[in-house]
Amino acid sequence: MGSTQFGNFHDFCRDSTLPICNLLSDKHSQSGPWDNSDNCQLRGISLSNGKRLGNLGSILLCAIAILASMYLLYRSERKRAAVGRREMQVFLLGYIVISICEIFTVGDFPLNSTVRIAFTAIHIGFIVATTWILMLNAIVGYQLLDDGTPLSLALVVGSAAILLVGTGYIALDTGLHWTGYWDSSYDLPKNRHIALYVLYQLAPLVFLVAYFVLEAVLVIRILGETRPMLYLASAVILFAAGQVFNYVVSKYICDGTSGKIDGALFETLFTLLAVVMNWVFWSSITEDDWPTVPPNQFP
Repeated sequence: MGSTQFGNFHDFCRDSTLPICNLLSDKHSQSGPWDNSDNCQLRGISLSNGKRLGNLGSILLCAIAILASMYLLYRSERKRAAVGRREMQVFLLGYIVISICEIFTVGDFPLNSTVRIAFTAIHIGFIVATTWILMLNAIVGYQLLDDGTPLSLALVVGSAAILLVGTGYIALDTGLHWTGYWDSSYDLPKNRHIALYVLYQLAPLVFLVAYFVLEAVLVIRILGETRPMLYLASAVILFAAGQVFNYVVSKYICDGTSGKIDGALFETLFTLLAVVMNWVFWSSITEDDWPTVPPNQFP
């Protein structure tokens, strides 16, 4: 995830296109104090009145991600006997919101700065909340509670809402300076923001690792199968590839294309493919021929 000290975003924003950079820039865009003659600036395509549209490829891929997720929602609805069907649909809805926000944050769509800050706060909040929901999807598979019930959905949505509101508030306060508490995150040369570093960078990673471990145990030790692990492993590899493109390779892509695209395009693509493969994994372990997990009998 780049060579930087804990909590610092300056180098991340210099080398990558991240929604959080909109909050830490005085311009409230991807341009900021990290720009210099040595780093590539994403220029995209020219619009009227001197405006530019950055990351057009990411915008188009986000539109495809929204349509693909809606299709998966429909397919999930038809799997009426599947364990965790409603919880998986909640995850897909969260991913749809992320994709919509990404059009206006990472996509560098021409916007009023306050509107971009709002989209960025929602984007970051839903990243945290949606990865949390994904982790809870793995727990649902153990059937500690009946899935799809009002209680199960209330616990999933309610806990995710707490993360969403908390993270969103910190992001809004950072960008809009409501209290001034986070104004030190604008200080150079580090652009340090411990709270959002933990919530935006570390928490989702922890949730995703926990999801993988829980699902691996469920599939291998309880269901006694290995084939679904191929789908889950593919999802992990695709997601990891997207992060590598965004955090490591992005600046080289930007240099090679003279600022037309960067690694964010590939991050969007590989994340979409990872979500699809994760749905395929979930679908494969909810087929009718898998054994049912006996209540309260876990390794």
